[in-house]
Amino acid sequence: MESSDVELDLQRSVQAVLRELSTQAPALQSNQGMWRWSLHRKVERDPSKSPALVRILLRELEKAESEDLRHVIIPLLHTVMYVLTKATGITEELYRRTYAFCTRLLTLPTPYCTVALDCATRLKTETAVPGTLYQRMVIAEQNLMNEPYPYQERVFLFVDPELVSASVCSALLLEIEAAQVQQTPEACMRHVVSHALQAALGEACHAGALHRKLQASSPRTLEHYFHAVVAAVEQMASEASPSRAGHVERLEEIYCSLLGPAAGPCCGDPVQERPPSIPLPSPSITFHLWTGKEQLWKELVLFLRPRSQLRLSTDLEVLDLQGIRPDRELARVSVLSTDSGIERDLPLGADELPASSSPEIERAGLQRKGGIKKRVWPLDFLMPGSWDGPPGLHRRTGRPGGDGEVLPGVSRLHTARVLVLGDDRMLGRLAQAYHRLRKRETQKFCLTPRLSLQLYYIPVLAPEKPAASRQPELGELAAFLGRVDPWYQSTINTLCPAIHKLAEMPPSLDTSRTVDPFILDVLTYYVRMGTQPIYFQIYTVKIFFSDLSQDPAEDIFLIELKVKIQDSKFPKDGFSPKRRGVAEGPGAELSLCYQKALLSHRPREVTVSLRATGLVLKAIPASDTEVSGSPHCPLPAAPVTDHTCLNVSVTEVVKSSNLAGRSFSTVTNTFRTNNIQIQSQDQRLLTLSLDKDDQRTFRDVVRFEVAPCPEPCSGTQKSKAPWLNSHGEKEMETTKAKPKPLLMPINTFSGIVQ
Repeated sequence: MESSDVELDLQRSVQAVLRELSTQAPALQSNQGMWRWSLHRKVERDPSKSPALVRILLRELEKAESEDLRHVIIPLLHTVMYVLTKATGITEELYRRTYAFCTRLLTLPTPYCTVALDCATRLKTETAVPGTLYQRMVIAEQNLMNEPYPYQERVFLFVDPELVSASVCSALLLEIEAAQVQQTPEACMRHVVSHALQAALGEACHAGALHRKLQASSPRTLEHYFHAVVAAVEQMASEASPSRAGHVERLEEIYCSLLGPAAGPCCGDPVQERPPSIPLPSPSITFHLWTGKEQLWKELVLFLRPRSQLRLSTDLEVLDLQGIRPDRELARVSVLSTDSGIERDLPLGADELPASSSPEIERAGLQRKGGIKKRVWPLDFLMPGSWDGPPGLHRRTGRPGGDGEVLPGVSRLHTARVLVLGDDRMLGRLAQAYHRLRKRETQKFCLTPRLSLQLYYIPVLAPEKPAASRQPELGELAAFLGRVDPWYQSTINTLCPAIHKLAEMPPSLDTSRTVDPFILDVLTYYVRMGTQPIYFQIYTVKIFFSDLSQDPAEDIFLIELKVKIQDSKFPKDGFSPKRRGVAEGPGAELSLCYQKALLSHRPREVTVSLRATGLVLKAIPASDTEVSGSPHCPLPAAPVTDHTCLNVSVTEVVKSSNLAGRSFSTVTNTFRTNNIQIQSQDQRLLTLSLDKDDQRTFRDVVRFEVAPCPEPCSGTQKSKAPWLNSHGEKEMETTKAKPKPLLMPINTFSGIVQ
């Protein structure tokens, strides 16, 4: 009876989560996002409920598969994976059922097959070696040093005090500090040892006695058993065909050695008590106040600096992490060379890279090796998979980032999870920092081969105000993410009211009482399970001013560029004189030259002149984009769901004449383009505002050009080796690659769900 009551309670909680996903406007707005969190908290307080919850979730997944309810598959899959990662009493049969379900999803289109492949890869290892997922997650997130699994992660939480109130910043900082006070390395090592033994041994493990023994162990003893458990788990997980029986046998030896005589079957507790809960510690989170676009680069370099003192190869001498000044260039030293520069004159093996521990590494800075021999790096080494481009299937092979090696002999051991809080303006500033970081990588190639960078976004908007004083919509990108990913909408977009509610609560001075850190738990869940990126095109804008002595300015934007017509005019002898015959009226006479976005991607140039009172260039499509046409701006040919082109809205002035005289009206025309050039044809000046940010406003503009921002240093390799023509003359084949666009990834739970 008691078991049935537990299953009924869990079933009601799961149904509440599904109803929230299926309802566009939940009845209780204050409960949005709470059902998933409360479901996981029930299992954390009583770990014995985990198998029942997994069975319920599997039934719902199989039902969704049979009824083709695809919008609930990925949320349920993430939920069951989170439970399996933390639980210890899961049977092998439940693991195999979950794995079989994931393999069936591989026949579905993306993102279902992508998420299913990621889950199936992890489940295959977890089935044979229980406890692997928990152990690797804690080791990486808490930076527990060990040889078998040397990966490290850190969450960088960035908040701009100009965009987020001081009360919100203080509340978030206090909650993070309160949750991490008791997360000492010794406590985390106890959790790893206890979880691994309980997951492998099951009911044969006396959880209470094990917990008391680990609490009483000295730090040296605890560290010894921690390394023994990690070595046993990683050794078995790295085998081609891991044996569950062999893994259990090895951990039984460690368990008996740890408990001694108390490990016997008759020496357990007289009455088997409820096993103590093994928490999953929150990741290492550092709180940062946003100060500028150089801050992201500096924090990432400092994250790598402790382990980046040794050079890995002669081709990575640019891994100079000591100097992090923003304007410091690479030192260039002239060295007297005695080689001929001819490859055949080199001794055998001269082009091979020495081992990282060899003495040649220390002398590499004083020698010239191989003359000007071509490097044998991958062609796209500057653009690894985690940085750009819509990828294929995301695989994880035992490492947090799953990116493997970018250069031979260089592994990505560090994962930086950058989490930003704020509105669209904060995302615009993040795009500036990301562009600056990628640009610096062309000069100092030090982050890309060593670091996997993951970007996350949680919208924190100002509380709603009356319609008369309400600011322009600042949550445009968050709304787009919520539309394409229902689990993001349910879990992350509903967090803003809870954050403001936390900021309004008086701080508690009683640190002894236990609280449920709802916001921190949601942040942690997001950075752990949000593995599918959505890529956003960054656009560059070149701005020309009315003052000819002023150099043109260049900037980038991610979401929006807004153009307003100034009241002031520039002098008649300025950049572009007023054309004769242009009728006075509201707005300004503009010349638009753009390349129309077509499904065939064929170039089609369009040039029009019209009078307008303003225009907006949006890189994020609206939910119900209504597109109107005019003789100047024909109907678009690209789909509304395409978020890799600009949506241009022009407020055009239409002149009409009647018996009362001449009148003017306005009509909004919308079209899509990849790049555009706009110039004022009369004496009216323009004001540009980038990403709705008052700090990024340009005045007295007469012309500007917008185009997709290219990947730094892409398309500059002009090829190729010399070759001999039919007359025996040496010629150089020169080809210029098409520049790759710079895309900024933002991680979600599923990517774009069609």
